[in-house]
Amino acid sequence: MSRYLDLLGASTARAGSLLCVGIDPVPSALPVTFRESHAGIERWIDTLIAAAMPHAAAFKMNLAYFEALGSEGMRLAEHVRRQIPAEIPLIVDAKRGDIGATVVAQGVALFDVLGADAVTANPYLGIGALAPFLDRTDRFTYLLCRTSNPESAELQSLRVGASDTDPEETLAERVARLAGRRAEGVAGRIGLVVGATDAAALRQVRAAASGLPLLVPGVGAQGGEANAVTADGGATTAPGSGVVGRGLLVNVGRGISDAGVADERVEEALGAAAAEWGRRLAILAP
Repeated sequence: MSRYLDLLGASTARAGSLLCVGIDPVPSALPVTFRESHAGIERWIDTLIAAAMPHAAAFKMNLAYFEALGSEGMRLAEHVRRQIPAEIPLIVDAKRGDIGATVVAQGVALFDVLGADAVTANPYLGIGALAPFLDRTDRFTYLLCRTSNPESAELQSLRVGASDTDPEETLAERVARLAGRRAEGVAGRIGLVVGATDAAALRQVRAAASGLPLLVPGVGAQGGEANAVTADGGATTAPGSGVVGRGLLVNVGRGISDAGVADERVEEALGAAAAEWGRRLAILAP
């Protein structure tokens, strides 16, 4: 098992939950007292992390929101890593992917500079093009497979013809199947991003690559149902061997951060929302 999955399993067991807390610093969506300056945004980040930490198996930082804040935003991104203890995984949601030396540089930026334990990546150029990510024995990569946005079906639901090794299926299923085969050669350093907004597509992807860890966005504000994620395949059960929770993470962003917008006791409101999501996404007994 990979270092990341060992880390995630221990963190999931500690939290007793599959909850991944999204860190998305959109100034206009923050409480008024935090949105007026970069120092205020930093205080909000610190408040969110402190409030959610007891209930979080992992944190996911959406890098685009930090990049939108310019050079100060990148400083804030580096600050996030320092605020999250090493025993809690940090996923940098960057959706990177290119070829050759460019992917090497992206890996340095995400893994070495920002300190990501895991990243999200786009497999559109071919999974082999992501080798500089996948060759990192101490890190993990989640491939975009069936995303939670309404437009995802335009490409991800296209039918792909049968081959000598694969049946006719959707493009998302083919990505999952290829990732599953590739994972065998990189000691479990590949997972999939699969949105909760299409329960049928989620079941299809799970069937195509039943052993791969999943990062599931789209629960809560985007309309996805937690039950649709946790019910399939007993994925919330902590197995007698292997990673606790089977590597499943369910990301909740606005469902937690929005709780503090209109409440003067921001940290208390964020903590209560994180605790509620932790309960909804609790792992079951072995």
